[in-house]
Amino acid sequence: MLQYFIVSHTLTIRLTDELIAWLKETARKTGLPVGRLIRQQLETAKAGKGKQTFLHRAGEINGPPDLSSRKGFSRK
Repeated sequence: MLQYFIVSHTLTIRLTDELIAWLKETARKTGLPVGRLIRQQLETAKAGKGKQTFLHRAGEINGPPDLSSRKGFSRK
């Protein structure tokens, strides 16, 4: 099966050393380019296959509504 990918946009992102190492190792094991691995992961997430199960709990925690925006809250 021959597939054509039309690439029209370039995205630059900063990744941790751990993510870069994982990408390079996965690319080496699979023989796929790093860019294709990233596109596949994005497509999986877009299709809902990579659902973040913790998001279904959003809004269930009680507390002040401005908790995340209060100055000094994260300081020790």
